Amino acid sequence: MQLRGHQRTERIGLALAGGGPEGAVYEIGALRALDDALDGVDFNAVPVTVGVSAGAFVGACLANGITTAQLVRSVVHDEPGEHPFAPELFLLPAVREYARRGLSIPRLLLEAVSSVARREEPIGNLLAQVAGRLGRALPVGLFDNDPLRAYLETVFAKPGRTNDFRELAHPLIIVAADLDAGTTRRFGEPGSDHVPIALAVQASTALPGLYPPVEIEGRYYVDGVLLKTLHASVALDQGADLVLCVNPIVPVDTEGAVERGVMRRGHLLDRGMPTVLAQTFRTMIHSRLDTGLAAYRERYEGADVVLFEPRRDDYTMFFRNIFSFAARREVCEHAYASTLQSLKERRAELTPILARHGVTLRGEVLDRPHYDLWESVGLGHRGGDAVLPTTVATRDLRDALDELEELIGGV
Repeated sequence: MQLRGHQRTERIGLALAGGGPEGAVYEIGALRALDDALDGVDFNAVPVTVGVSAGAFVGACLANGITTAQLVRSVVHDEPGEHPFAPELFLLPAVREYARRGLSIPRLLLEAVSSVARREEPIGNLLAQVAGRLGRALPVGLFDNDPLRAYLETVFAKPGRTNDFRELAHPLIIVAADLDAGTTRRFGEPGSDHVPIALAVQASTALPGLYPPVEIEGRYYVDGVLLKTLHASVALDQGADLVLCVNPIVPVDTEGAVERGVMRRGHLLDRGMPTVLAQTFRTMIHSRLDTGLAAYRERYEGADVVLFEPRRDDYTMFFRNIFSFAARREVCEHAYASTLQSLKERRAELTPILARHGVTLRGEVLDRPHYDLWESVGLGHRGGDAVLPTTVATRDLRDALDELEELIGGV
């Protein structure tokens, strides 16, 4: 089934990392920038697209012929004929998981008491036995990822699209981790290409602790980022000579945050456990990415891997409530502008690398005085809506207005 009549982009791969809802929005904005600025790359006709976690979601859409412009419009605008994309899909409580674990509590308590009654354990260990066994009743995921799969099933049911890897015009590989084996499974490759695309995306986005593992053919799968950050090697193994990588998972450096008015004090500890855990996760993941990229240079001699990601002091990409419409729009437009600015600053470095693979930078795009995402995707200046200038004060005001809107809507 040929989804679109795009001219084939020769020997170029695309690797998209994770990052949750914020990462997906960042990737969409960054990919639109690359689409505008690179001549010789058709992101709906890349010979191999590799996605993990949020990148699996975005990559599956691209492989299904959904353009970068359509993705941008779906984030900030109701796209005609499309099912609206809402990051809130990622944060629906896993009610069934809560109920299933809750129903196991009486049995676990009985087992703890019985072990003491049978003198298998000293009576003084009863509390420890209860605590240990009740740990099994803790939900393995806070949020439900079934709505994400259902959303993609609806999107891929549109004419000219498919939920079947084997019917795509160009290969798509979605990476997940087998929970019980600690190994990688590449959905979309022979032997794993019969699994529906939407189900594979659900498995690849199942970050332990946030989302329950996804059962596929009697095995349980979780977020593929646990094994590698980008899995760019998958595209290189498929014969790609140039792999374009987008990675939103970067640890924040708060050194200048106070001076720029983003934080009262430059300590992430003040923001509580979720922020501390997020910074820890980002630091570990990014450190592993650096190691992986160095290994690629030695293992795949002659191939080029070009990485695009936020700077560590890019505070627009951090501390944002991505479930706020204003913040979602801001992150997307910032990813677009900052990626174009990065291309402009790296022009001397990237020009010869890209030229080796028949790709050129569009100077007329990079040299524009302003980078306007909304004009790029046909929504008019600033998305067709009045938008306040981007400053710390106006960002705070937008968030306050969003919260007020939610309160009024709930009355």
